[in-house]
Amino acid sequence: MMVIIGLTGGIASGKSSVSAVLKECGALVIDADEVARQAVQPQQPAWYKIIGNFGRTVLLEDDQIDRKQLGNIIFHDPVKKLLLEQSTHPYILQLVQERIAQGKNEGYDIIVLDVPLLFEVGWDKMADQIWVVYVSKATQLARLMQRDRLSDLEALVRIGSQMSLEEKKARADLVIDNGDTPECTREQVIQACNRVRNQAGEQQK
Repeated sequence: MMVIIGLTGGIASGKSSVSAVLKECGALVIDADEVARQAVQPQQPAWYKIIGNFGRTVLLEDDQIDRKQLGNIIFHDPVKKLLLEQSTHPYILQLVQERIAQGKNEGYDIIVLDVPLLFEVGWDKMADQIWVVYVSKATQLARLMQRDRLSDLEALVRIGSQMSLEEKKARADLVIDNGDTPECTREQVIQACNRVRNQAGEQQK
């Protein structure tokens, strides 16, 4: 029996470290950011949509999308942000669904949808379980300031642009507390994976 886990968190909450442990546990991890980069490669349908909506000024010399410039455009403009999502999300979703089908055919018992905006784009409905990687607001702020070398105000703006971790935590089936040591986080993930497999095994009997 295959179980699909929707994995999400907040900026600087440590979701990538949880993903790495899930891979070690034998799960297929589908990284939405990686899929998104694939979807907007030159001459792909989403690439043409972006050019049509934003112009060729958002291209680098090699025709790749200038993600930094595009990010700056949409960060302060909700209308253009929505336009970008409409230009790319259908194609990203199609690639994700293809990878889920491929993983099922390859016999994976756990498939993880690693999606930062899992709730915001409605992809939580594709998952059997929702796991949220959680840290306190103070920890999130400190880690983001250190990681991206931001001021506290800049970091707060970025955190505030996302759904709060508290809200995501309230909607989770499982909360991975990443506020302690990496070893502590790792143990939580391994135990949770084992429970998923045990429960799936019981349901098959």
